Amino acid sequence: MAWGVSSCTGAPAPSPSSGSPDSDGPSEPTATFNFGTAAQPLGLDPALSSDVESQRITRQILEGLVGVDQTTGKPTPLLATEWSESNEGRTYTFKLRTGVTFQDGTPFNADAVVANFNRWFGFTAELRRQAPGSSFKGVFKAHSDEAALSIFKSCTAVDPATVQIDLTQRFTAFLQALTLPAFAIASPAALAAGKADVLDQARAGRPISAFGSAPVGTGPFSFKSWNDQSVTLASNPRYWGDRGQIGTLNFLAYDHPTTRLQALLDGRVDGYDAVTVGNFDQLVKRGKQIVQRDPFSVMYVGINQDIPVLQNLKVRQAIELATDKETLIRRFFIDNTAKATQFVPPKISGFNNDAPELGHDPAKAKEYLKEGGYAGEELKFYYPLNVTRPYLPTPEKVYAEVSRQLTAAGFNIRPVPVDWADGYLQKVQSPGDHALHLLGWNGSYSDADNFVGPLFGEKNGEFGYQDPQVFSKINRARGLPEGEERDALYRSINAQIADTVPAVPIAFPISALALSDRVLSYPASPVLSEVFTKVQLKP
Repeated sequence: MAWGVSSCTGAPAPSPSSGSPDSDGPSEPTATFNFGTAAQPLGLDPALSSDVESQRITRQILEGLVGVDQTTGKPTPLLATEWSESNEGRTYTFKLRTGVTFQDGTPFNADAVVANFNRWFGFTAELRRQAPGSSFKGVFKAHSDEAALSIFKSCTAVDPATVQIDLTQRFTAFLQALTLPAFAIASPAALAAGKADVLDQARAGRPISAFGSAPVGTGPFSFKSWNDQSVTLASNPRYWGDRGQIGTLNFLAYDHPTTRLQALLDGRVDGYDAVTVGNFDQLVKRGKQIVQRDPFSVMYVGINQDIPVLQNLKVRQAIELATDKETLIRRFFIDNTAKATQFVPPKISGFNNDAPELGHDPAKAKEYLKEGGYAGEELKFYYPLNVTRPYLPTPEKVYAEVSRQLTAAGFNIRPVPVDWADGYLQKVQSPGDHALHLLGWNGSYSDADNFVGPLFGEKNGEFGYQDPQVFSKINRARGLPEGEERDALYRSINAQIADTVPAVPIAFPISALALSDRVLSYPASPVLSEVFTKVQLKP
């Protein structure tokens, strides 16, 4: 995707009154739609919660400047109607949609955009520690407390309908990155009233703010309620665009695949996400609709090099050699899931067809363990309970098989099961005693940087990985214009990561949804940009 163009202009905006109760347009949305999810959201402030279930809900409530084209994945107008690039890719000017209000009745304008960018840039170190789901640093490298290291420089209101964003260096995937739910624009009044940066409330043991439990944006659905079983949204009568057919939207959490399946069969939900191998055939036999997404995630076994014995390359290579990816994929993933040898999926520019791969060789794994001086040290292997992710359909079963494979090769594995709702993500992404862990990364925009940058662009608590050359290459690749030089650099980055085994990529999983007969069409998206105004229901 070439960002070298001077501007990008979208289709004309729908009338602000489109679908509103007083207009002669479409009728008021009245349908109730129940959607089954694999877990409760971790928080509803998208700037601080990056898990799939949180983003699924916040995409309905808040919108960013830039949206995602359902078919191409390219940036498309949303709260910005057009934009232009200047200053050698370091300045972007956005024309904003006019006549838009937040769900609390306050106006959306340039000042609101500036307030949001200044908030994200200003996140304190303590807030970031409390909320490891914050995405700003992974995209822009640093916050205002390390401003010299940040790609973000400033956001300025030129006039009420124009915003200028200045960067410290060219960032080729900038527009793509703005499509992340983390950069959705919240009502400044609601952020202030809900003390959005004060995480003094708790949900299932996780700290959130008052705003994070009742967000306010410009999206087609307004927040209504959140209890232990569900989150309920209502169609936003102020919405500037098409409001669709759904008046009440309920997200119901079922943490086991069988309970999600049964809820669909019983008619308690109209659809659910995270179909697993175990219920795929049952859905087919019952004649239910299954919608598959193109693979846009990678599942991996994480390795923490802050654990001394795992700093030895031979020991990490032994983990890769001991892991039988083919068996894991055949048993636990939907058909046509591809084996992974790197962290960038095949459809993304920069995928390396020749990424080095050790293969599956338990005998060689034992040799490497011996050469690496492994003396049977206990390795704590964390894995999540009571959850299904798009990249990890049945964590307990996957763990059991990986653990069996590693134990057979001579590793001393100690299982550490952690309920997803008890802060699994925070435990394995923060510095700690996790030696190994199961996790994955679901891509949010179509660029190699979205995969290697957040995982391996700097040392983090998840991997304890320290490779200044890779860090430097990733930083350089971000600023190169699209083309062969940039793609070649990402291929080199992928090969270098594969060589040093900071984690073992297992699969590029295909994820799928199941839908009732009531649903005519569902806007399935590889990057999970699925807004329920686009769900079409039978009359």
